[in-house]
Amino acid sequence: MNRSNSGANLPTLRSHNAALVLDLLRAAGERGISRLELAGRTGLTPQAVSKITARLRGEGLAAEAGHRASTGGKPRTVLRLVPDAAHAVGLHLDRDELTAVLVDLAGTVTASRTGPLDLGAPADEVLGAAAGAVAAVRGDGAPAVLGVGVAVPGPLDHRGGVLHRVTGFPQWDGYPLRDALAARTGLPVVIDKDTNAAALGLALQAPAPADFAYLHLGTGLGSGLVLGGAVHRGARTGAGEFGHQTVQLDGAPCSCGGRGCIEALCLAAVGRGDVAEAARVLGTGAANLVGLLDIDRVVLGGRTVAAEPDAYVRGVRAVLDERARQGGADGAPVPVVAAGGGDRPVAEGAAQLILAPLFGRVGGAAGERAGGDRAAGPVDPLPERTELG
Repeated sequence: MNRSNSGANLPTLRSHNAALVLDLLRAAGERGISRLELAGRTGLTPQAVSKITARLRGEGLAAEAGHRASTGGKPRTVLRLVPDAAHAVGLHLDRDELTAVLVDLAGTVTASRTGPLDLGAPADEVLGAAAGAVAAVRGDGAPAVLGVGVAVPGPLDHRGGVLHRVTGFPQWDGYPLRDALAARTGLPVVIDKDTNAAALGLALQAPAPADFAYLHLGTGLGSGLVLGGAVHRGARTGAGEFGHQTVQLDGAPCSCGGRGCIEALCLAAVGRGDVAEAARVLGTGAANLVGLLDIDRVVLGGRTVAAEPDAYVRGVRAVLDERARQGGADGAPVPVVAAGGGDRPVAEGAAQLILAPLFGRVGGAAGERAGGDRAAGPVDPLPERTELG
């Protein structure tokens, strides 16, 4: 493993089969898994598994975890993932706050930092704050870091790493955030919408693929969509602009330039301290989404929801239950839950923008790297749909 400051270069992980094996090691946890089990679950030959695990051990990514009794012959050697062999930084740049986390290969947060941020400040100031947060969570030990996943409000171009007219901050339109931050930190960088990052992180925690919507209520209102077991971004990363659906034609102006948007109505209710009304408006939008996409579950998150999660879950569920009753006997209510941690799932999901491809959980354009030629590493740009299975 190349543990230079410019990021960890793990050539072994460019192999699809190695990613399959590494993912099974990750899922097995401290208990570990034998080579025979790896062969059975991947469909690879025992010889192929032995070669892959030998390379992974040579890279410091896998280690022996003891022995397991065998039905015949000598006991089987059990292997496990070495979580601290490499890390990723997850960065959430919100309109008024910055959160950075350092996450190991097992998905455990080993360091975090939260502080104020003015997204309306000059780009160089925001970039400096972001780079400083990356350095802070890496600490003096400077562990091997594979890259930086950055979650920001949309709209944006996730493939090019370029921001568009961020709602309320049009001055960011056309800014190449990915390349600028890669140059500042010397690390590979991947950019995505904050809600997509959170949806990815939550989906990877699910025991089985599912269709759900993550609704994030904080300084703005947006959604991340997981459809058919994949994060759905759309060709222009435009999917999930949940907050800017019009529900009142002559309603209050919204920062996006429209009127009567759910975001404007919901944030106005929050500003008045009317949580019940904010939850009702949020539930109305959620019901529209459920009716349009027939999703299995609604997950609520963000700082505003975290302040009174029970009230928001009750309010949204009440609207969805009423819509289900109106739908007739076959209309079953859709579960509504709150994601814990406020804005933390966004930063953790941003780290997964880097880590998920290592375990074969994200498809990308072969041979392409995030952050351009300046950033060495095995990170591929994100597709329109991030496959999770």
